[in-house]
This record gives sequence, C-alpha cells and structure tokens, in this order.
Amino acid sequence: MPANNGSQIRVAGTGRILVAGTGATAPAAPKNTTEEWATGWTELGYTSTDGIKFNKKDKIDPVDTWQSVSPARFIYSDRDLTVKFQLLQFNKDTLPFFMGGGAVAAVTGITDTYTYAMGAEPQKDERQLGIEFKDGSDVTYRFIIPRGQVTETEEISLTRTGALKLGVTFTALAAEGSSTLATWIMKDKSYA
Repeated sequence: MPANNGSQIRVAGTGRILVAGTGATAPAAPKNTTEEWATGWTELGYTSTDGIKFNKKDKIDPVDTWQSVSPARFIYSDRDLTVKFQLLQFNKDTLPFFMGGGAVAAVTGITDTYTYAMGAEPQKDERQLGIEFKDGSDVTYRFIIPRGQVTETEEISLTRTGALKLGVTFTALAAEGSSTLATWIMKDKSYA
C-alpha cells in the first residue's frame, strides 16, 4: 500500500494545448518530454482558468443470471475519452477548430479583414491533440491523442464584462492499426 507522499501530488502549473493534422502527412508526436513538438503542431494559446478536464467513461454491461442476484460477469461495450477546455484567443487556428474545420480567408483589397464560412453540413475534422503541463522545473507531463475531433461546443456568450470563450469537447477516436487511444508521457521521478 503506498504511503502518504506530498511530493507525488501534481499541480498543472503551466501548460499548453496543441493540435496537428492526421493521416499520412501528419507530423509525428514527440516520443519523450525533451523532444520538441514537430513542425505542423500548432499551439492554441490561452485557455480559461478552468483549465482542462479529462473524462474517461467505460460502459460495462452486467450479465445477470437466474442463479445469482449479482452479475456473473461484465462485458465491456464502450469507452469514451474526452478532453474539455475553453480557448480564449480568436484567430485563424482557434475559430476553425471550434467551428468544425475549414479555413479563414483574407478579403481581397481590404486590409486586416477576413472571412470564415461555416458549412451548412458538418464535415469530418479529425486532428491530433497534444497537452503539456509542468509542475515546477523537474516534472513535465504530455498527453497525446493521435486521432479525434471536436464533438461538442459550448455557446459563446457576448458580454461587456467577460472574455469570449470557445468551449470545446474533444473526443478520442481509435487510431487505425493501433490499440492505443491516447498516451501519457511523464518526466516524473514518482514512477521510478
């Protein structure tokens, strides 16, 4: 049984969220915490103070029998892994990420004016998601989802007293040819 050890308590002091494309031309995810994120990974900037919320939900169906009041066994039928956060910056990377793909385009002949056309029908917008946080100078965590997409968005509230927030839920998808849904990489002596 593990002993009480305050040095193993983690606080995500500073961090960042990155996205990249998927498929054959996608940039590779880093293999450790000292390797830089490859070209093609884009940092999404500031998030709200609520931080990032992870949720892993397994659906387990009981097999009931006539001979027992408790289940005889369980069948694992579903696994959902989601990451939820609110982006605070509006730019050519964050707005299409929130809206479900597409691109921001410059308006010809007018300085600093851009358009974003949201499609009438949803389209597939799969991406890789990377999350990195540090707890002091000796502890770094990276969490990488190799394939997923935004599956839920929060309403954007336009008020004079608060920043606009692009709240998203990103859901992991099974990567083709792999049994790994996501990977944790830890630079942390607690696992020794």
